[in-house]
Amino acid sequence: MTPSKTRRQIVLGAGAALALPVSGLRAQAFPSRPITIIVPWPAGGSTDRHHRALAEIASKILNQQIIINNQPGGGGTNGPGSMGLNARPDGYTLAQYPMGMLRLPHMQKVAWHPLNDFTFVIGVTGYTFGFVVRSDSPHKTFKDYIEAARKEPGKINYGSTGTGTSPHLLMEEVSDAVKVELNHVPFKGNADLMQALLGGHVMAASDATGWDKFVDAGQMRLLVTFGDQRTKRWPNVPTAKDLGYNVVSNSPYGLVGPKGMDPAVVKTLHDAFKKAIDDPAHAAILDQLNQAPWYKSSEDYRQWATATFTKERALIERLGLLAK
Repeated sequence: MTPSKTRRQIVLGAGAALALPVSGLRAQAFPSRPITIIVPWPAGGSTDRHHRALAEIASKILNQQIIINNQPGGGGTNGPGSMGLNARPDGYTLAQYPMGMLRLPHMQKVAWHPLNDFTFVIGVTGYTFGFVVRSDSPHKTFKDYIEAARKEPGKINYGSTGTGTSPHLLMEEVSDAVKVELNHVPFKGNADLMQALLGGHVMAASDATGWDKFVDAGQMRLLVTFGDQRTKRWPNVPTAKDLGYNVVSNSPYGLVGPKGMDPAVVKTLHDAFKKAIDDPAHAAILDQLNQAPWYKSSEDYRQWATATFTKERALIERLGLLAK
């Protein structure tokens, strides 16, 4: 072996030995700057309130600020869809992933793929849905509302947080079951929907518990909820099942990033948000919003999304909303 060859082998060997520690240091350094979570709903709604509380807890665990970026539109799909296509997969941009992401592609053409364009980080919680009217509404019960729609087909309206969202589709299920025609009015999110209802621009609203403060203040009347059981906070309000409608919806959601994220970064994020989910302060905000924990590991979350994407097609097809 020549001296030059020996020196070259030593240099190459040293480079190879250094490669692993450098890679390890890079992973350990994450996060080294603020993280952004895209919330695809307007500020002030239930999803926004939840993510701001969750981000505050997780930021202390990660020792980095977590910024909430509200990007409403498309029934909660515009923000995550744009992130999946455009954001760098470095872990510094995440998004809430609502059920609409697994439904809208069955209803219309979208630029993103709900599974292939995302890295699933963690499953977090699910909504409690309810149907509200203004406190001065002539509809004292959900039956009153449905009977009014039966008498005036297409003239009785309600608002939701967008076409293809759970609040929209659960009402489509109800109207299909009882054979009444309802006029659906889509909004960008809870905040503008609540203002429209308070202003008398729509007769009713189907949404997650962003209406809670208005119900408690006596400005709105909660007619029905759509969970498996009655809520702890409003135990006198019937579920749709109580009223004879076979409609149950809780619409789980979690956090995703763009496709191609480093598994070590995903694990760092997952572990931090798991600690945040388990924090008593997080349990308190879920109680306030009447939402139950819905933890899913990164792999379990992806598997759930894959199975749900297939299952939701059957619902969309049954409701006659499948894209042609």
